Amino acid sequence: MLSVDEQLKVILSGTMQVVPLDELKKKLEKGVPLNIKLGVDPTSPDLHLGHAVPLRKMRQFQDLGHNVTLIIGNGTALIGDPSGRDSTRPPLTEEQVEANAQTYVAQAMKILDPERTKVVHNGDWIKPMTLDKMLGLMSKFNVARILEREDFHNRYTNGQSIALHEFIYPVLQAYDSVMVKADLEMGGNDQIFNLLAGRDLMRDMGMEPQVALTMPLLEGLDGHKKMSKSYHNYVGLTDEPADMYGKLMSIADEMVPRYFRLCSTLPVDEVDKIDAAFADGTADPYKLKRELARNIVDLYHGEGEGQKAEAAFDAQFKKNQVPDDIKEFPISLVQPNDEGKVYLAKLLADVEIAKSAGEGRRLIDGGGVKIDGKAVPAKSYNVDPTLFSPGCVLQSGKRHWARLV
Repeated sequence: MLSVDEQLKVILSGTMQVVPLDELKKKLEKGVPLNIKLGVDPTSPDLHLGHAVPLRKMRQFQDLGHNVTLIIGNGTALIGDPSGRDSTRPPLTEEQVEANAQTYVAQAMKILDPERTKVVHNGDWIKPMTLDKMLGLMSKFNVARILEREDFHNRYTNGQSIALHEFIYPVLQAYDSVMVKADLEMGGNDQIFNLLAGRDLMRDMGMEPQVALTMPLLEGLDGHKKMSKSYHNYVGLTDEPADMYGKLMSIADEMVPRYFRLCSTLPVDEVDKIDAAFADGTADPYKLKRELARNIVDLYHGEGEGQKAEAAFDAQFKKNQVPDDIKEFPISLVQPNDEGKVYLAKLLADVEIAKSAGEGRRLIDGGGVKIDGKAVPAKSYNVDPTLFSPGCVLQSGKRHWARLV
């Protein structure tokens, strides 16, 4: 293993909190592999780069010689984690949880080393739990303290509903740490209460308490809101290579160092150099963005796929070529109105370039809509039907295309 200081340099890269840091140092000084815990509730079948941030940190622990335990929360997911929520999560069925879990593990193993990853399901010990066992666990927690956590406190003071079963969630997550004998538990920064609850319960049960390590939320492609499907600013781990590459090329220049640190496989020393280059103004953001996109595509699709995606990107955008795999739609969608014009805004929605005619109008006004490579002027909502013929191509921006056949 590397020295404690060398390990800490890697471990602390990109982290938000380590509580307490001195205990982590003492654990590392023992010179034996630690058991790193991450619990995930499979509430969605598909992961994005934001979900992958803690998984990347776990892989760094593995590369340092430590073991990881990935807990699939098929028990806790039936409650739903209240962390950061302003309302009770809608419950999932057991069938939904199990289906999502299979997909989650398959995607997680694109990041983790399967040989050093132990996958367990907390339903194995939560679902058979007897009433006396559950009451014994709950007796070790104080309701007043639970109400101090920010999300519960805000809901309570605002008169918003808090379901009684939500109080049980941190109890069960803490019990997971006892069951797997965690040395360190990871989570998002909104998880700090649950992670510290695990420390308390382990100590109460005569065990060496775990260290809590939190990771930041990754901003999405817009550079502001957290990455989320609901915000349409995400890069999915199962996105096609070309689409993944194209999305990453769209991030703002100032986000490049952060994405390198939280999402790429680049060594910490190399990421530090990129940070320094951005700080002193010597960085080439476009060149580094291409390196970042290649790295991430290779990570999720295999070595060499990033180079292929880059070549496709260059062919499409730098040489202005039409991509080979654009969707095709029947020319019969082109329907002149009573004035003999085609309502282009609706046609953009019909060919799935826009979600609605209203969005189609906004795209037109933004100046990014083209018909066979010719830009459509702003406010040109109704256009001449002679612009359309079999084989013509509609385009909005760099990634949205459709061919009429």
